[in-house]
Amino acid sequence: MTCRHFLCSLYMIIGLIFLSATHAGAEPSGTLVIYHAGSLTVPLQAMTKEFQARYPDVKIRTKAGGSTKMARLISETGEQTDIMASADYVVIDKNLIPDFASWNIQFASNQIVLCYTKTSRMAETINQDNWYEILQNKNVIWGHSDPDLDPCGYRSLMVLQLAEKFYAKNGLYAACMQNRPPENVRPKAKELVALLKHGEMDYAFEYLSVAVQHNLEYIALDRHINLGDVAMDNFYRQARVTVTGKKTGTTLERVGKSITYGVTLLDKAPNREAAEAFLSYLLDPAGGLEVLKKMGQPPFIPARTRATMFPRLPETFRDQVVAQ
Repeated sequence: MTCRHFLCSLYMIIGLIFLSATHAGAEPSGTLVIYHAGSLTVPLQAMTKEFQARYPDVKIRTKAGGSTKMARLISETGEQTDIMASADYVVIDKNLIPDFASWNIQFASNQIVLCYTKTSRMAETINQDNWYEILQNKNVIWGHSDPDLDPCGYRSLMVLQLAEKFYAKNGLYAACMQNRPPENVRPKAKELVALLKHGEMDYAFEYLSVAVQHNLEYIALDRHINLGDVAMDNFYRQARVTVTGKKTGTTLERVGKSITYGVTLLDKAPNREAAEAFLSYLLDPAGGLEVLKKMGQPPFIPARTRATMFPRLPETFRDQVVAQ
């Protein structure tokens, strides 16, 4: 080998090493797309600011709505996203795994409360003991989100079913529902917040975190019915709501259980590098989980997944999750 050939080969090797090192140390960049439950809108706005302060080359685009609706936009209409965060981890299991995603991380809880404002009818008399009677008052306007599109919707109905059992009031569920016309069922919980604040609705079931983030008045419900206590899961299972299935004309039954949020990275995520970096931040007790805690939503520290899914997690954040 001549000296010239040796030097050329040496330069090529050095160049390849340099390029590999540069690539290995490259920061995430490009557009990161996140579909998420409407109840995560406010905390995700805060998380986005923190994350982009760390990774300024990443542009984050979010799309919010009922978790079931968002999952179906992926599974049924083919919309492309990197991350899906659901207010009910079961939505990911039922709609995205195994065809669109391979694992599901449970990262936070919540509870259902009855929201209102100081100008709501009977606001001065409602309390933890009579709230279900007030929802039956013909002068009161109350509503909830769509059970077919939003977990908060079917959870609202579960609360009423459980209240009938817990308070031993036969007919409570039917009486409340008779006083809730179809037009008071809205696709997004966000619409209910606006109606409450504008005085067009008196009461609406929401997540505690949403009530806190939007400075709403609320009635905290007993732990037997608020779906916020994992120790009450046996009691919660008495509640059942039928909703539309994945395919047109089909239905499935939602069974009561404590509220658990789930998140996944889509198998065909267009920007996997940025998505993994964001999920690592989200699952950090000093990062995204701290944001949730500050905004009235208890995080799971550490986050958890099923033992069968744990080996499929990216190494980027596997050590931030425990198998159960």
